Amino acid sequence: MENFLYQASIYLAAAVIAVPIAARLGLGSVLGYLAAGIIIGPVLGLVGSETENLRHFAEFGVVMMLFLIGLELEPAALWDMRHRLIGLGGLQIVVSTLALMTAALLANQNWQAALAIGLTLSLSSTAIVLQTLSEKGLMQTAGGRSVFSVLLTQDIAVIPILALLPLLAVAAPAQILHDGSIGRGGEAGSDAGGHGALSLVAGLPGWGVTLVTIAVIGFVVLAGIYLTRPVFRFIHASNLREMYTALALLIVVGISFLMLLVGLSPALGAFLAGVVLANSEFRHELESDLLPFKGLLLGLFFITVGSGIDVRAFLRDPGDLIGLALLLAVVKGLILYLLGRIFGLKGRDRWLFTLGLAQAGEFAFVLIGFSRQLNVLPNDLAQKLLLIVALSMLITPLLFILYDMLSRRMKEPAPHQQADKIDDEGPIIIAGIGRFGQIVNRLVRGSGFKTIVLDHDMETVQLMRRFGVKGFLGDPTRPELLKAAGLAKARVLVAALDDPAQVTKLVAYARRERPDLHIVARARDRHHVFELYKAGADDIVREMFDSSLRAGRYVLENIGLSEFEAAGAEQTFYTHDRQALRDLAEVWDPALPASQNAAYIARVRELEKELESELLALAEENAKKTA
Repeated sequence: MENFLYQASIYLAAAVIAVPIAARLGLGSVLGYLAAGIIIGPVLGLVGSETENLRHFAEFGVVMMLFLIGLELEPAALWDMRHRLIGLGGLQIVVSTLALMTAALLANQNWQAALAIGLTLSLSSTAIVLQTLSEKGLMQTAGGRSVFSVLLTQDIAVIPILALLPLLAVAAPAQILHDGSIGRGGEAGSDAGGHGALSLVAGLPGWGVTLVTIAVIGFVVLAGIYLTRPVFRFIHASNLREMYTALALLIVVGISFLMLLVGLSPALGAFLAGVVLANSEFRHELESDLLPFKGLLLGLFFITVGSGIDVRAFLRDPGDLIGLALLLAVVKGLILYLLGRIFGLKGRDRWLFTLGLAQAGEFAFVLIGFSRQLNVLPNDLAQKLLLIVALSMLITPLLFILYDMLSRRMKEPAPHQQADKIDDEGPIIIAGIGRFGQIVNRLVRGSGFKTIVLDHDMETVQLMRRFGVKGFLGDPTRPELLKAAGLAKARVLVAALDDPAQVTKLVAYARRERPDLHIVARARDRHHVFELYKAGADDIVREMFDSSLRAGRYVLENIGLSEFEAAGAEQTFYTHDRQALRDLAEVWDPALPASQNAAYIARVRELEKELESELLALAEENAKKTA
């Protein structure tokens, strides 16, 4: 017990000291964790041989991270990524494997070891890269989404790679198999990939393994859809806040265990569960409960990577190891740069994609150890590869610093910003805070009512904040953003976006969700008024109508009418026009141009004659009063 408390104190103290220093220097938290591990491990020797066991525990940080990422992705969004998952991610693995395998063959390795090296080093670090992308707010950029697609494909690819390595062991040359420094190959297969004593698929034929795997995945999906709501309601009835945290941990740990039983990646299973729960009303609850554990365990994982570096082996040949780690980054970087061009990434996004994935990843530790146990890799070569992987992970934060330097020197627009998390609700939602929406907002707030302002333009939101107007960045047509802003409880929605199509989309969605909501909509022109009328808007305001009407009143005042007479004509025109639009909406056909709609043209002429009659009658009445 004393030793455990001592070790825990060392790890926590190292993190508390090193990480804030690295963050203040602009190096990021990941480099701080890695530096802390190096200091307490190889440099000072404060942690013992339990680092490897602790790393396995800390890998749950990666599992939780992918679960939380899955919570942010709806199944439809994942389907939209399919081309990048299969095309970009698949090509990256294949091309990188072939290039690195060729390099290993040129270094006089046999083809089995060369293929194992290529497959292992083709993978990148999910933990370091996603953590850094999140810190820098780059996940929602085109480059960030491409990076995530490749990382997800790599996590999926670990499964077939683990299945392939035993086949390489069978084909391995006899001199490698009988090397005295290597353990017996058959001893590793029972535990690798989850096929140990508790495995559900041990001893089953191939078709049996497939059926059990499909059954487990199906159970995860169905449980996420049908079991979470009643379980959460049961937990809610206990009125114990800590039970929510316990349930969140149970979901992640339980799914990880199920995945291991069928030989799948726990991180992949957790990601799948997150996607299934992305539409759940408990998504934010799960996220808030798991975030502290994710951050702490990921930090612990990075520390164990740093503390696990074999300094003695490194000091025997530091130049060679550093050179190979840099060569790995260069080779993968060139491949990533070319793939980025092929898939249309430009500027900052291409450099983020290139530099963000140029390292080896944490799965390499598992694959190298498995390959060594299977006798695919000699012990000395495996140790050297472990050092190269660790060094490549150490330089990853430096690659992101290089990206920041390149990004600042580029003149193209800054990457798209991630939407704000809305932490407030109000009775009035104003979607769009441009020249139209800001007038509405000033009037309403000045009258003592609270508003929630949404806009997709970062510069506009920042400008409003400088003047003391709180606004949230994000696409106001996104259902999740509207729900977070309090659409379910709001009394009035103001649709004031610049794009007419987006205004119509917003009005139609809000009307479906809230039939009782009062919707005030901004219209571009008459035809847009008709679209909004059919979409369900209550009050429709043409953006130029009121200002034009006021200008017409000024003309009447300066041509001979009194202010009273001009105001009367303005009001008569306003009332008639509003009624006319309702009448015209009944005969308007969106499939026909107005010039070809006979019923529409006829009704316009009738209404114009009615307007002239009303205005003339008003003028005659005013003349009688002044006579």
